[in-house]
Amino acid sequence: MYDGELPEIYDMIYRSRGKDYAGEAASVARLVREARPDARSLLDMACGTGPHLAHFAELFEHVEGVELSEDMLALAKRRLPDVPLTKGDMRDFDLGRTFDAVTCMFSSIAHMVDAGELDVAVNRLAHHLVPGGVLVIEPWWFPERFAPGYVAGDSASEDGRTVVRVSHSRVEGRMTRMEVHYLVAEAEEGIRHFTDTLFMTLFTREEYEHALRKAGCTPTYIEGGPSGRGIFLGVRD
Repeated sequence: MYDGELPEIYDMIYRSRGKDYAGEAASVARLVREARPDARSLLDMACGTGPHLAHFAELFEHVEGVELSEDMLALAKRRLPDVPLTKGDMRDFDLGRTFDAVTCMFSSIAHMVDAGELDVAVNRLAHHLVPGGVLVIEPWWFPERFAPGYVAGDSASEDGRTVVRVSHSRVEGRMTRMEVHYLVAEAEEGIRHFTDTLFMTLFTREEYEHALRKAGCTPTYIEGGPSGRGIFLGVRD
C-alpha cells in the first residue's frame, strides 16, 4: 500500500463526492452553541487531513487538532500552518488543556475494538472539556442499521491523476470489515493498484450513551447527521 500518497487520494475521492465539509462544520458549530452559547475553543480529534478543522477555524476563536496517522497529519500541517496539530491516539492522549468543544467526526470512534476501548476513548475526549463543554461524536452504523455486502465505487481526476476506488463491506463478529481497492493512473507512473482494509466496530446506541455517561457527560442522540448515521452530543457535567 502506498501510505504516503493515501491522504491526497483520500481527499480527492471525497472532493469528487462533493462532501460538504463547510456545511457539516457549520452544523456542528450550531449544535455546540445551542448547548454552550459562549463556546470559543474547539479540539478536533482524528482530524485527518484537516478539512473539517479548516472550517472550524473560521467558526471558533481557537482550534486544535489531534491525529494518529503521521501521513494525514503532515498534509493537515501543510493545509493549516497556523493551527496547533498534535500526533496522538484517542485512547491515551493528554494535551494538558481543555476546550469548550471536542469533536470526533467521520466515525473515527468506531476504530475502537470493543466497548472497553470505547469507554477509554470517550473518557479521554471528555477529559479535554471544560465543565459544561460539548462533546460531538459521529458514530459508525448501529448493528441493526448496517447493510452487509455494501459495495461503493468512486472515480476522481485532478492534475493529471485519475483514481478509481471500489469497496466491499461485510460483518465479522461485531466488526465491519471494509476492503478498499484503488487504481491510480498517471502519465509517467502508469497504472498502480493498492488496497486498504478497515475494521470498524458496530457499537450499539446504548454502548455510546453508556460511554458518555461514564465519562461524566449527559448524552443526546440526533438522527441524520453528516452521513446519515446520526450525531451524539455529550454535555460535560
